[in-house]
Amino acid sequence: MHIHVLGVCGTFMGGIAKIAQQLGHSVTGSDANAYPPMSTQLDALGIELFQGYDLSHLSPAPDQVIIGNTISRGNSELEFVLNQRMRYFSGPEWLYQKVLHQKHVLAVSGTHGKTTTTTILSWLLEYAGYNPGFLIGGVAENFGTSARLTNSEYFVIEADEYDTAFSDKRSKFLHYHPETLIMNNIEFDHADIFQDIGDIRRQFHHLIRALPEQAAVIYPADDEEIGKLLAQGCYSQQFAFAGKKSDWRYESIEDDYTQFTVLHEDATVVEIHWSLLGEHNARNALAAIIAAEHVGISPETSRHALTEFLSVKRRLQCIMDAKGIRIYDDFAHHPSAIQATLQALRSHVGESRIIAVMEPRSNTMKMGVHAETLANSLTIANLVMIYQVDTIDWDIAAHMDELGDKCRVINDIDAIIGMLVTEIRSGDVIVIMSNGGFNGIHEKMIKALNP
Repeated sequence: MHIHVLGVCGTFMGGIAKIAQQLGHSVTGSDANAYPPMSTQLDALGIELFQGYDLSHLSPAPDQVIIGNTISRGNSELEFVLNQRMRYFSGPEWLYQKVLHQKHVLAVSGTHGKTTTTTILSWLLEYAGYNPGFLIGGVAENFGTSARLTNSEYFVIEADEYDTAFSDKRSKFLHYHPETLIMNNIEFDHADIFQDIGDIRRQFHHLIRALPEQAAVIYPADDEEIGKLLAQGCYSQQFAFAGKKSDWRYESIEDDYTQFTVLHEDATVVEIHWSLLGEHNARNALAAIIAAEHVGISPETSRHALTEFLSVKRRLQCIMDAKGIRIYDDFAHHPSAIQATLQALRSHVGESRIIAVMEPRSNTMKMGVHAETLANSLTIANLVMIYQVDTIDWDIAAHMDELGDKCRVINDIDAIIGMLVTEIRSGDVIVIMSNGGFNGIHEKMIKALNP
């Protein structure tokens, strides 16, 4: 069967394409923007990728079309699919019908930490010999891929609250029907599709309302929005962590949380020694440990697994360490995630200067929804450079008074790099924060600082 994927270079849709190929289908795809790591992953799989959208990509007609949620009415290929009455699916719909309905699904949801937690959980199952299938919103370094299909009864999935498709505005995760569900946190995001936090909470309510009684709902007890959600009704088993009254807690051994203790009912269960930085990642790991135990994996086994965990590309990933200068790449694009990233770095690098280079790229950022909280999230950095482009609907500089002289708002990539070359000194740490390609700034910066 020939399957064509619209919007194939999104991490989720690229994962769908790979799984379709593993099921034995011939797969092609098209996208307006193709950049690594997904473009290189598709190329390595031999999946033909068309740049842009054109009716010729649908000739001869595929047997099925899978449509990503970035595709809107007016897209030439979508209009042709509809006019020709081709058989089409959204990505989540196709995945459930073809794969998930026969699996024990472990889903990881929440505003932040989904990709890292999904990757940790996938690795815990892999290390324990469960051979899980998975679909992750990033390239997992332990696996070298973002998705795979196996004959295991277990499938781990990053459960996004963003909408499903042009014709289905429900959250993606409503299609997955998990039996093990992690909810990391609930904050306001995706202002392009949600009016307020109540809209988001409603989608999560629909999710947990459909879970079976034997399902596990794993959540931080100190998250106020999750507390409101559960008060609306939950009919499944609940496992709270991270609150003072929770059965499951963690305590730091090292300030940067590369070592921490896991406690259950106030008794030490295991000590974790691993390579990831920050308290937010300790929370992610604890949630994954609880989820793994729900399917029969002991915390002791998870402890051993975490010593070999390699994280996810673009999640506080060190991409250069030369001449006394380190550059980190991070996906953070929400004020809470930005602050957590900078706190993690500060606890790790001590008094070294931190230079934050940020691209406000998400739809919510471009709309200015976080205009009043962005500056505060960046205060830990010693120097801040923010990239302002024409698609941003608000004046960034006007909202950065809190940062004073240490903030520069710049509308040119080369100017950012030139300023960095002038400002940089040995011992400095640079963190680049964007959920996109950032116009190739990573490679340009490395070349400029380490020619």
